[in-house]
Amino acid sequence: MTVCSMWHASWTVESMERTLPFYTDLLGLEVIHTQIQDNEYTRKLVGIEGAILKAVLLKVPELDAGLSGHIIELMEYIQPKGVKIDTKPCNIGAAHFAFGTRDVHAMYEKMSAAGVEFVSEPVAITAGINKGGFTCYLHDPDGYTLELMQPPSWRFDQAIALTQKVGQ
Repeated sequence: MTVCSMWHASWTVESMERTLPFYTDLLGLEVIHTQIQDNEYTRKLVGIEGAILKAVLLKVPELDAGLSGHIIELMEYIQPKGVKIDTKPCNIGAAHFAFGTRDVHAMYEKMSAAGVEFVSEPVAITAGINKGGFTCYLHDPDGYTLELMQPPSWRFDQAIALTQKVGQ
């Protein structure tokens, strides 16, 4: 047996109340479901005795979210509260999530005006499979690294066509 699909990516936030507007209002993601997970199977799954979590499932409105119906799961540990880790990209275990966009420059301007912390302005991709595109890293309210990626137009058109074909 092998993996047959991507279910979702998940990361922990300090406060859903603070973080969720970043993902919905600034990035434009759609909330699919919200729930409190206060049960034995969740505690067993995460390996933390007494854990109580708040989960919010999100999707990109234009994207086929596959079998799960969502692509991101934000988790807030109501109990126990966690500690902030160093998510600098070179640190072992650090991760980032990349979002595709048709206009990285417009998103950069909009989000910068809203006070979002960027690592850099959009950078031209000059080598590799995405040569001709633009990309930049930014941080969400908890310091998690995100990437905004504007692939070259031919690649974006190809990806959209493939997504639509899979969604049929």
